[in-house]
Amino acid sequence: MSASSFRAPARVRRQCVGLGVVLGAALLTLTACGGSSGAGSGGGGDGEVVAVATTTQIGSVLDEIAQCNGGSATSVMGPGDDPHDMAVSSQQVAEMTQAGLVFSNGLGLEAGMGSALRNAQADGAEIIEVAPEVDPLPFGTGSHGDHDHGGHDHGHAHADQDPHFWMDVARMADAAEMMGERLAAHKDDEKFAECGRQVAEDLRRTDEKVATILAQVPEDKRTIMVDHDAYGYFADAYGFEVSGIVVPGGSTDGTPSSKQMAELSATVKDGGADALLTSAGSPMGEIEALGGEAGGEVPVVELYEAGIGPEDSEASTYRDAMVHNARTLAEELGAR
Repeated sequence: MSASSFRAPARVRRQCVGLGVVLGAALLTLTACGGSSGAGSGGGGDGEVVAVATTTQIGSVLDEIAQCNGGSATSVMGPGDDPHDMAVSSQQVAEMTQAGLVFSNGLGLEAGMGSALRNAQADGAEIIEVAPEVDPLPFGTGSHGDHDHGGHDHGHAHADQDPHFWMDVARMADAAEMMGERLAAHKDDEKFAECGRQVAEDLRRTDEKVATILAQVPEDKRTIMVDHDAYGYFADAYGFEVSGIVVPGGSTDGTPSSKQMAELSATVKDGGADALLTSAGSPMGEIEALGGEAGGEVPVVELYEAGIGPEDSEASTYRDAMVHNARTLAEELGAR
């Protein structure tokens, strides 16, 4: 990718729960207030669980908002879980119902959670989808030949909208404001809305930090090939171009044909990718194969896209994960 073809960012940067009485407090401590468990993570506080999130990214931000007002939040997923095929246990449905308010990503991301979310809703939980509320982009944004999607049509079907909004930190800031407002309404406590605005401002500062780090990447080193169609928001927000996608369609559930792999390999060998991106902790074999075929000249970079990292990692919160992603990619691409 030449300096003359570099596509700048398209938009202007925007400045205790249990199954029932029998299990009681012991299960509450283990599953809701502990910050991490086999059932999920995101609850770092010791207060009442005021809401549940489906993903670790939303859960991390939601927990910040909850802790600001003396509560806590937890997430169904844990580090390493894939939102595209994550199944939910009956215990987790009970936890969502007990909390009474669930923030899901939406736009089809949690394909394996559909029936569980419907069951929780039928039992009285309020389910709020976050992605449709933050100006979602269509799939394919940031790919070769894509242009400014800032004024895209909102009338297309949800199937065409990309759920991976969290890869743009500014959109997650908007989500924090929305979640604070919805928490305030659900709990009849305006303090949650104030907390949402505070967390949003912190996230906007994080967005500026991420943008500053990635601005150091040379203009001729901004072409990426990715494991699945999850980097459209990232490319659009921070000025990258996606030259190839191993598994199209936004899900990791798929296998490219030999013809598709040959075409991607040719693109890499012809200098059509400066980095090959895949998920931290669970790299896609096809991405690693493409790196091998390029003789190690194109780095395979593992980023926290599917979720945040474990508690003892450098990416244990959403904020830290996105800064870590920016630094890791910038270093691999020879930041100035």
